[in-house]
Amino acid sequence: MVNQLSLNCILPKVAAKSGQDAILPFESHLDPTKFSWTTKLLVVVAGFTCTFNGNLGSSMPAGALDAISSHFGVTEKLKLTLLNSLYMVGYVVGPVVFGPLSECIGRRVVLMGTFLGYLVFMLACSVAPVYEVLLVFRLLCGINAAAATTVISGLYADILDDPSQRGFALAIYMTITTTGPLIGPLISGFSSQISWRWPFWIAPMIAAPGLPIVLLLPETFAPVLYNKHIRRRVARNGPSSEFAVETPHVFDVHKIFLRPFTLMMTEPILLLTSVYLALAYAITYLMFQAYPILFQEFYGLSPGLSGVAYVPMILGALVSLGVFYLFTWHYDHAAAAGKRWAQREIYRRLPMACIASPSMVISLVWLGWTSWHSVSPIVPAIGGFFFTFGYQLLFMGMGNYITDVFRQYSASAQAASSMTRSAGAVLLPLAAGPMYAKLGIHWAPSLLGLFTLIMGIIPFAFIRYGDALAKRSKYAREVYNMTLDS
Repeated sequence: MVNQLSLNCILPKVAAKSGQDAILPFESHLDPTKFSWTTKLLVVVAGFTCTFNGNLGSSMPAGALDAISSHFGVTEKLKLTLLNSLYMVGYVVGPVVFGPLSECIGRRVVLMGTFLGYLVFMLACSVAPVYEVLLVFRLLCGINAAAATTVISGLYADILDDPSQRGFALAIYMTITTTGPLIGPLISGFSSQISWRWPFWIAPMIAAPGLPIVLLLPETFAPVLYNKHIRRRVARNGPSSEFAVETPHVFDVHKIFLRPFTLMMTEPILLLTSVYLALAYAITYLMFQAYPILFQEFYGLSPGLSGVAYVPMILGALVSLGVFYLFTWHYDHAAAAGKRWAQREIYRRLPMACIASPSMVISLVWLGWTSWHSVSPIVPAIGGFFFTFGYQLLFMGMGNYITDVFRQYSASAQAASSMTRSAGAVLLPLAAGPMYAKLGIHWAPSLLGLFTLIMGIIPFAFIRYGDALAKRSKYAREVYNMTLDS
């Protein structure tokens, strides 16, 4: 008898190996992996809910640093930076656990448990007796919030077979991922003037209405659904060789939990994509330290007004979503019309990523060289529009590309990518103060722009060599074979 945990770890390739119908003999209309459009909508909205709230919490203290510093008597900028950086440490730790775990016990349990954990630890932050305890709660909050950034791509790949639908759903998800952290400082900048605790109360208030949606989330991962279906049939009809699994699969720690590291070390597509995304992600979180330096210290704005400087960045993320939709529509019509360029699937995603680097470089140079006392702070703030516009197109293009290439293993692939970029989001913001102190407000962002320009070569290289790399990939070939078998 195969125990429940072992059954849940059986991957679809087991079925493909012997023929799915031989192992899972049920009619197509009873297929547990077929979902109604209402169920798909619920799954998509639940994913958005987890994503928005987790990312909102990541930057919530950014606008409340003065109030927190005053209450706890912490004056060192490095220690205050830890409020955001330790949250991002959770984004390093969480993905390597929750990504593979969702491919073992299913998506539903992981997302429900971590969403509740996020609510509990965010509230716990508001009652922290000392600063060190507040930092611990921020870390635990980040670990739970990290599940959404890892599992969502796999969740949507489970229910959306059409690459255009899946791509647009992931594009909205990535937009929410970006806008959440940008709204955090705006909320905390004003609410912290009442009390340092208010930002940590408001975040759970925003998350609470989404709790019923997350609790209603159905399981979507095919192996878990198939195994549950088999157990129900066996319970109703009795043991039968019809439902026997030829070789029981045990809980393989190496295979399940080391898969993200294996993918990162053996898949050039994932490694290069993760490094580029890590740089862009780290710069974004550096902005939560750089903007107070620029708009509060240099321009002398209040924390609340300084938070308004993030509004152009929010607009940039929203505009990029429209561009993604229009490009996807153009690609689909070109592919249907038989246009030669659109017959290469790689052109579905990567052209948008090619626009990203110039946009982000323009933004960083703009931010550096329009920041003068004689120039209104509105002018450098506008530069943030171009950064998130390019940043979002980069994540929409290359993030979707990872999911397209690794489909069944996308949660593990995204876990590896998330771990890498979160490490960058931990480390680079810690250097914000020293970097701005030594290089100044003009040259610090210019240096980051140079690194961004160099990394911008990657999507162009993938357009040229990506298909060849995918064909050499063990995991990409396996996913391709599964698609043919189905």
